[in-house]
Amino acid sequence: MNAKRLLHINQFEYLRSMKSVLFIGHTFPEPSTTAAGGRTMQLMELFQAIGCDIHFAATASPSKYAEDLTSKGIQLHTIELNNRSFDAFIRDLSPDMVVFDRFMMEEQFGWRVAENCPNALRMIDTQDLHFLRKAREQAVKERGDASSVDLFTDVAKRELASILRSDLSIIISEAEMKLLEGVFSIKKDILLYLPLFAEVDKEAVLPTFEERQHFMTIGSFRHPPNVDAVLQLHQHIWPSIREQLPMAELHIYGAYAPQRIQELHNPKQGFLVKGWAPSAKEVMKSAKVCLAPLRFGAGLKGKHFDAMQYGTPAVATHIGAEGLCSELPFGGTIAETDKDFIKAAISLYTEKELWQETQQNGFNILQQRFRKELFVKTFQQKIETLHQNLQQHRKENFLSQILHHQTLQASKYMSKWIEAKNR
Repeated sequence: MNAKRLLHINQFEYLRSMKSVLFIGHTFPEPSTTAAGGRTMQLMELFQAIGCDIHFAATASPSKYAEDLTSKGIQLHTIELNNRSFDAFIRDLSPDMVVFDRFMMEEQFGWRVAENCPNALRMIDTQDLHFLRKAREQAVKERGDASSVDLFTDVAKRELASILRSDLSIIISEAEMKLLEGVFSIKKDILLYLPLFAEVDKEAVLPTFEERQHFMTIGSFRHPPNVDAVLQLHQHIWPSIREQLPMAELHIYGAYAPQRIQELHNPKQGFLVKGWAPSAKEVMKSAKVCLAPLRFGAGLKGKHFDAMQYGTPAVATHIGAEGLCSELPFGGTIAETDKDFIKAAISLYTEKELWQETQQNGFNILQQRFRKELFVKTFQQKIETLHQNLQQHRKENFLSQILHHQTLQASKYMSKWIEAKNR
């Protein structure tokens, strides 16, 4: 057996010796309502595939949309904020790795993990860069668009400090990797690009252009960019589309719709607020075009992944398509102005050849950029290397220890003060 093959086997066996990975979540994953929930499940499955036992702990209770984690062999735990019971819990569990679901969980529990399980690999699944999304949202509120944003905010300080304190942070978008490395000089060895994974089924038979009808959009309404996008559709985009396509409808799907969104439901105008969709696949593949006028956001947009997987061309903004295409043509049309958005929507809906071409573009993007097998080996090697060289890795990233010594003392003593006050 050659040395390269033997090394690969040794790496795989090393990973199999890792007995437990603890995910600390703000909420239980809801893959049927958010891309973030689907992302968490993909990451858990990735660890399971290399032989790890998965534990999930959260301060919240599961919602009715939450994934049944126990059916997937994942052990569940309830934890409390600002409570020393977590210290005993983490010592008893003694995980090899702790994955914080977004930086806020690292802020709350990172210092406790570092104190009680100093040899555990601490990792953040950023989902998206919150400070980037918040900065764009603020720009839209102040100026109506996110063409110019102030990134150097207090949220950025918190999130970047969390990334620097951690042994590794998973970044979902190439655009965000470039931002962290280029603008904020974050060292590449504490970052790992790991996007959403696409299921590319070459044998799948999807409805044709003629078999589909209507427009659609989808997304959880707990996510502010989705609320804003639906309001944009209602106020500025859909009336003009409806005027030119009077038989077309816009179907709006998403859990947790607030009252102001529900009140937009108007069958006479073809503007139908449908609520939660049990299967994004079914509603997506029956629609002809997906509309997503996202004015702010970050990360990768799950609605565009679903649209490409199920062969539904989309009209998107540059922010909505960010991180998806690289040099490849988008699986639909990218438009910024309302006028261009309306024109693109009508063209995709009525022009069969354009629709088929952009559908194929979407398939090509998934096939070339987001298949799971493109990333599994790199992920395995990164985890294996960090585990075998964790102390050296931390020495080379000494700023992490400085931040733990300084900034987390504030979190630590604030938590202890709250804990004492609660008693």
